[in-house]
Amino acid sequence: MTGERRTSLSASRRPKVEKEFAPARQNVAMDDERTGDIEAARTLVSSARRITVLTGAGISTDSGIPDFRGPNGLWTKNPAAEKSATLQHYLADPEVREFAWQNRLANSAHTREPNAGHFALVELEQQHELVALVTQNVDGLHQRAGSDPDKVVEVHGTMHFTLCWTCGDRRPMVEALVRVRAGEVDPDCVVCRAEGRSGILKSDTISFGQNLVPTVIDRALRAAEDCDLLLAIGSTLQVYPVANMVPRARECGAAVVIVNGEPTKMDSAADIVVRGQIGEVLPTLVAR
Repeated sequence: MTGERRTSLSASRRPKVEKEFAPARQNVAMDDERTGDIEAARTLVSSARRITVLTGAGISTDSGIPDFRGPNGLWTKNPAAEKSATLQHYLADPEVREFAWQNRLANSAHTREPNAGHFALVELEQQHELVALVTQNVDGLHQRAGSDPDKVVEVHGTMHFTLCWTCGDRRPMVEALVRVRAGEVDPDCVVCRAEGRSGILKSDTISFGQNLVPTVIDRALRAAEDCDLLLAIGSTLQVYPVANMVPRARECGAAVVIVNGEPTKMDSAADIVVRGQIGEVLPTLVAR
């Protein structure tokens, strides 16, 4: 299918892709070409019966939440923040935890609001059968925008809860932040303290060096296998195993549309690649 866009979904499943992906994608360069690809992507969306969405940090940048590895990314500008997101350092070093708690206290993501991209996905959910909305983000903005919480799969956890590394107690992050504001530099687990042991609190997010939750990852990959269109938005698609959703979807016969501001690691596997600001592109993509 080289040199042309696929504008409708075949009723039959495509043959399994073994090692190489068919060069079916269309890269977007200038406005006229991008408009054409958005229209082609809209056709795929409107023709789809079952859609799975994957979102990354790029969908939240319009809400004022920086990504991690971009030119203005959190870890690009502040390497110490990346260290505090590494489980080994966090558990072993009280100073790293103190730094992390001050970052959480100052983190404006707790007060950020959903943007047009988040609301466009709510509209998409109302129009189509959504298998799942898999997100690499921990900000909770999909749920705040109105996406069905039962459809949202948070593969990297959530910043809005704490987790005790010792006993597994889980409670709203705001409770720990109140303690930090009151002067506790490294709040511990109140359950463990009451039982006479030490319990380290961390955000209920997946840190570097921390195992992903197998049931959550399995659900994300199954959602990729159970759709006829995978819409990947705002992700560099370089973090595994979530990035495997793209080849999984292709191998099972689904079309793949990637929307991102920059090239991704999976562009060659997509049917259509749309470059642009997500908050502008998505509302157009899902509009009837």
